[in-house]
Amino acid sequence: MTPHSTGSAGRKSLATLVCGALAAGGLVAAGVATLEPGAASASSHREAPLISGQPQYDNTDVYAFVSPDKPDTTTIIANWIPFEDPAGGPNFFTFADDAQYDIHIDNNGDARSELLLRYTFTTHTKNKDTFLYNTGAVTSLDDPDLNVTQTYDIDLVKSHGGKVMSRTKLADDVPVAPSNVGKASMPDYDTLRKQAVYKLSNGAQTFAGQADDPFFLDLRVFDLLYGGNLSEVGRDTLKGYNVNSIALQLPTDMITESAKQPVVGIWSTTQRRNAQGYYEQVSRLGMPLVNEVVNPLKDKDKFNASSPRDDAQFLKNVTNPELPKLIEQIYKIKAPAEPRNDLVDVFLKGVEGLNQPPHVVPSEQLRLNTSIKPTHSPKRLGVLDGDNAGFPNGRRLTDDVIDAALQVVEGELLGAKNDLGDAVDKNDKKFGSSFPYLANPTAGSRGALAKGVSGGNDVRNQLGDALRPAGSSDTGNMKLITASAGAGAAGIALIGGGLLWWRRIRRGAY
Repeated sequence: MTPHSTGSAGRKSLATLVCGALAAGGLVAAGVATLEPGAASASSHREAPLISGQPQYDNTDVYAFVSPDKPDTTTIIANWIPFEDPAGGPNFFTFADDAQYDIHIDNNGDARSELLLRYTFTTHTKNKDTFLYNTGAVTSLDDPDLNVTQTYDIDLVKSHGGKVMSRTKLADDVPVAPSNVGKASMPDYDTLRKQAVYKLSNGAQTFAGQADDPFFLDLRVFDLLYGGNLSEVGRDTLKGYNVNSIALQLPTDMITESAKQPVVGIWSTTQRRNAQGYYEQVSRLGMPLVNEVVNPLKDKDKFNASSPRDDAQFLKNVTNPELPKLIEQIYKIKAPAEPRNDLVDVFLKGVEGLNQPPHVVPSEQLRLNTSIKPTHSPKRLGVLDGDNAGFPNGRRLTDDVIDAALQVVEGELLGAKNDLGDAVDKNDKKFGSSFPYLANPTAGSRGALAKGVSGGNDVRNQLGDALRPAGSSDTGNMKLITASAGAGAAGIALIGGGLLWWRRIRRGAY
């Protein structure tokens, strides 16, 4: 954990007090320099026992923000499939054909979705007689060399008071951006990304496909809260991993109840078709970290299968959280007094005067006040640093939700000003300036390349060079080749001698 200055004398004095408490607890000075009482988790990466074995259905993060380049629209991003290794072939990463990927919008605070946008996917395979995902270099989404492709449909379901009022097909057979196999297979991936952005008739835009995982944090929190002595911080452990993303940009007046009630609550769910042919909800996510470090193991699977309307059953997990007690036990930082009604506002109701709708039913959602315009200089701590366009008023890609959540959990809203953080302040890749804003996925060809493949050698020599491991010595290779040649010559002489001996024996026998 590291203290981060935001220009407040109170924050500096709190950081001094925290360092003193840590020293009193017997931690070394090197640990104090990276102070952060671990609250992090990979937002919703493998956060519950059942869903951890079903990555295609595992919703990892949800983002919602007023579009910075189109402030009359709202962008919603939901990610699935945690920890995608870029080189994870030959079966690369696809959305599930037997799932419904849903984005819910509650625009009146009743803990029910008035708007539901449903994405369903279909996989297409051109040649089932090959193991290859692509059979040559892919230059477009309709390239015949892209062997495995996906398309999707979008349905809009409007409801009121829990009753479905209408269903509308917004799009069908929209192409999905493929997994980034590598530079040889997809020499211009950015073109494929752009081709996967699809404009809808109502002025909306949609995208589905692979992207760099935008969440940034140090996941070593799970090793006894950063090693138990703060030695395991400062590394973005999601660097280099990808996710499958759904991004949707909608006219704001399409999703809000009215201009006078601009606050919306957003969450996503995944329904999987069971053996009987019915769909069952297996994943749910709105606010980051709730089902990771707020809900205990006994409630995690239940939460993933539940509706926000029934969140009263999880209230005690918020008002009497486990995390501050763990921090106190390990790092001797006193936990704030319970019940934690401040956390109820942040995680279940929205902050009054900012993003709390009137007559709100407490429930876990990512709440966004769409009337607050985006800033040209977003601050990573969002509302805690005076930037009301950021978390917990929605969530932008650049928001450091780990540091913000840590500070809130440790009593920031109760007057215990602090600068706690995990020393990972931004994503490893730069985000885009236009929809879908996500960074391109890391290519499967990342890493050191073999030596000698770019020279003017003939094809045979290039192949030989390509088989040479990166970093190997030419001198060593020459010694190996010489030795191999010598051994080969000796082998040929031995075989020749053996044949002559066999012929003499044979003649003697007759």
